[in-house]
Amino acid sequence: MKLLSLHFLLSFLFLTPLSFSQEADNTAILKIIFNKYYKNEKVIAKGRLQLLNFYCGKAPNNEEVLEVISGNDLLKKNASEIKKQIIIGINEDWSKEYNVLFDNQNQYLKSKVNACLSLEEFQEVSKQYGENNQRLLIINKPIYFAKNQYALVKVAFYRSIEHNSGRFLLLEKVNDTWIIKEYLNEWAT
Repeated sequence: MKLLSLHFLLSFLFLTPLSFSQEADNTAILKIIFNKYYKNEKVIAKGRLQLLNFYCGKAPNNEEVLEVISGNDLLKKNASEIKKQIIIGINEDWSKEYNVLFDNQNQYLKSKVNACLSLEEFQEVSKQYGENNQRLLIINKPIYFAKNQYALVKVAFYRSIEHNSGRFLLLEKVNDTWIIKEYLNEWAT
């Protein structure tokens, strides 16, 4: 029994910092993405239609990541580590990171970012206003590699009509700060 308790304690001590670190990295990456894509959005005001909405769920990574890997030397070198993180059936959302990001900080940015929406809620909002200029920002679950010095994140914009678009962001951690290093596999319909 003591051995089992010791094993549990050691597992908790080693895995807990990793999960907190991952959550902090996810929050930092979310902030970078929000700063980039909400830069030109207007502050939320009563009666003003917001055109960019944020999708609550972390979209799963799929075989599209393999295409991105094949076109980049850094990703090719880390392909096996990246491929292990392609998990289609995830059920995670951005609520923890969203709350950490806006809990008593980043209030100007928060004034531009709506509360997150599900796909169904976005479709209702689009239908309610009858506007085709509304977009839903979808951010995939980040893939970390090379000892968590790099991250690969897909960002896509969905509209209820055509004109969808997306790209992968290759981020690098420099002096404990995430920066966008490169845009990969940009597409638009």
